[in-house]
Amino acid sequence: MAEPKKAGLVRYLKEAFLFKWNLLFLGGAAVAAVVSGHPDIALPIVAAVEVTYLAGLTTLPRFQGAIDAKARAEMRGGSTTAEPTENQISARDKILEVLKSLTEDRRSRFLRLRARCVEMSRIANAVRGETRDSSGASSELRTPALDRLLWVFLRLLLSEQAIARFLQAADEAGIDKSVGDLKARRKKRADSVGEANQADDKIIRSLDDSLATVELRKENIEKARNNAEFVAAELDRLENKIQAVTEMAVSHADPDEMSSRINAISDGISQTEETIRELQQITGVGEADSTPSILDTDLSPQRMAVEGAAGRRGPGS
Repeated sequence: MAEPKKAGLVRYLKEAFLFKWNLLFLGGAAVAAVVSGHPDIALPIVAAVEVTYLAGLTTLPRFQGAIDAKARAEMRGGSTTAEPTENQISARDKILEVLKSLTEDRRSRFLRLRARCVEMSRIANAVRGETRDSSGASSELRTPALDRLLWVFLRLLLSEQAIARFLQAADEAGIDKSVGDLKARRKKRADSVGEANQADDKIIRSLDDSLATVELRKENIEKARNNAEFVAAELDRLENKIQAVTEMAVSHADPDEMSSRINAISDGISQTEETIRELQQITGVGEADSTPSILDTDLSPQRMAVEGAAGRRGPGS
């Protein structure tokens, strides 16, 4: 496994020098040296202390690890801005659209899982001494693969809900009764017209077509029941996978190894995504052109409440 790229000595010195407390101390010490009446003596002492500070801090492995992680985050586009970009707004709209469609228990399940990812990333930051990431999210967890896992999990929840509603609305007992009634009517008609005339009898052909349709409805219910069982199992499997890969951020020092494991898990969910595509007519959620960045999107209750209120008012209200 290739060693993660280092930020370099120049970056370490820059970050150490620009640290706000260092700048505050250095500025105060320089002013004090000037007004002391002996700047020729005091200023070299201040400079010597500053050099000692820079040399000591930039050689600390924890400090270097934090700066390395920050540099990798910037290379991966992980740095955040104060104002959301157009892509971030689009991603939030896409995620909120699905979340608002879910029942409270399913929505809470997803938000708990995402919160678990964020919490693990914060712990990973603390382990590495990376305290300057304002978002609190570890750069190693900001991968498209993990966002893809969370997005599949969210869409699976919507599929599970749609199937549950379909099964709840399906009148299986009524369908079974229709099958019995149709078979009885067909038998009665067949006895009345005789075996030789059944093939040309319009009523029998109509009854046969009705029977085939009702049997198809029974098959649809059975298929939905099987899909519900598969989706429930996949939700449990994905939930455990996502929790496992986020915990790797704490237990694995090598971010490249962790990213490769996340990618491997993500590549193994093709069967799940194929099932989602088959269920699109039920869920109403088509395949997204791109996976929204779920970890970078603000899904706090306050933000969701604001978005929900704006959606209810509508444009121009």
